[in-house]
Amino acid sequence: MSLSSSAWALDPRFTDADGDLLADVPTNASEQIDPPVLVFAYTPVEDPAVYAKVWEGFLKHMEQVTGKRVQFFPVQSNAAQIEAMRAGRLHVAGFNTGSNPIAVNCAGFRPFAMMASNKDEFGYKMEIITYPGSGIEKIEDIKGKKMAFTSETSNSGYKAPSALLRDQFKMEAQKDYEPVFSGKHDNSILGVANKDYPAAAIASSVKDRMIARNVVKADQLKVIYASAPFPTTGYGMVYNLKPELQAKIKQAFFSYPWEGTELLKEFEKSDPPQQKFMEISFKDKWQVVRQIDQAMGVSYACK
Repeated sequence: MSLSSSAWALDPRFTDADGDLLADVPTNASEQIDPPVLVFAYTPVEDPAVYAKVWEGFLKHMEQVTGKRVQFFPVQSNAAQIEAMRAGRLHVAGFNTGSNPIAVNCAGFRPFAMMASNKDEFGYKMEIITYPGSGIEKIEDIKGKKMAFTSETSNSGYKAPSALLRDQFKMEAQKDYEPVFSGKHDNSILGVANKDYPAAAIASSVKDRMIARNVVKADQLKVIYASAPFPTTGYGMVYNLKPELQAKIKQAFFSYPWEGTELLKEFEKSDPPQQKFMEISFKDKWQVVRQIDQAMGVSYACK
């Protein structure tokens, strides 16, 4: 199954002459930008203050490679992150799996990297979790209860589990269960651990890192469903940066020495461990996500 061309059309502001599904870099120098300060944002999964420290060493490395000051921009929502890039206030970013196609489509985001293990293993699973003693042993037991999602742009936090419940288990939101939105994966995970939500759909990678940091204990949670792996956060930059600057930003990602860094300390807690940046193609790696979006009737129209 592939996405019909009508379902994937870049915002009219952009062109895609080479068919890679990404906004082309403007050939006209007057349309290219060369900001004095590069602004970087990481997808809003948990407390931004935690991640400002985690990314600090990497951003210093990017400063050395690009010769520019790099500023960490803490974002509170996927929508705010997309809007910042669309408005020209954000230059380099990691967009989460589900919001990647919207960022590509509406903000001219050009993803080129993803975290992977040293053996090139990557991905996370969408999990549906509950807590021990909730009375939920299998997905059908969610009927009549609350089900926590993160936000409507999230792949594992909303789109994939909604499609699963509807298509495989014939369970419709509002009719068969009550959907609630927590805003972030960590809120959903904490909500289940504290028994505020009987069930939640989450990204396994966020749960692994929270357990490793002792934010929650493994025995507070019970996994009743795990999907096949999805691609993780996609890293890239806005389409209209000067080509020489784009090349240097790429170089910063692929030359970063991970050993002994805060980045490694934080991301190797995932399964598989995330230990380096691996080059990716949005067209290939995000095909499964675009297919889920198509099944869900997700529009990539820019508001």
